[in-house]
Amino acid sequence: QVDLVESGGGLVQPGGSLRLSCVASGIDFRFDVMGWYRQAPGEQREWVAVITSGHTTHYADSVKGRFTISRDNAKNTVHLQMNNLKPEDTATYYCNAVRDNPPPWGQGTQVVVSS
Repeated sequence: QVDLVESGGGLVQPGGSLRLSCVASGIDFRFDVMGWYRQAPGEQREWVAVITSGHTTHYADSVKGRFTISRDNAKNTVHLQMNNLKPEDTATYYCNAVRDNPPPWGQGTQVVVSS
């Protein structure tokens, strides 16, 4: 059974930072492209950042320069460092492998950026 467990979300003021973590069990994603996604209330889920097995990264324009994705294959973990957060970053954040048929989505971790 594959489990993706995201953590690290919370309430933060604009300009603040959060570090999200995603731990995967039941799956060896060393060779997968891994991604962080987010879904705001009433919106479609969108990709935020991806990282290849070789640690090449790509970011959505909306987060470029503010977010950093990283991975630790030994710990089956993916992180998302989020700096200079904006109210429009408010969403539930998810991680998953970038596959045609990805594993089941986890519960996500909620991020609220508000003063």
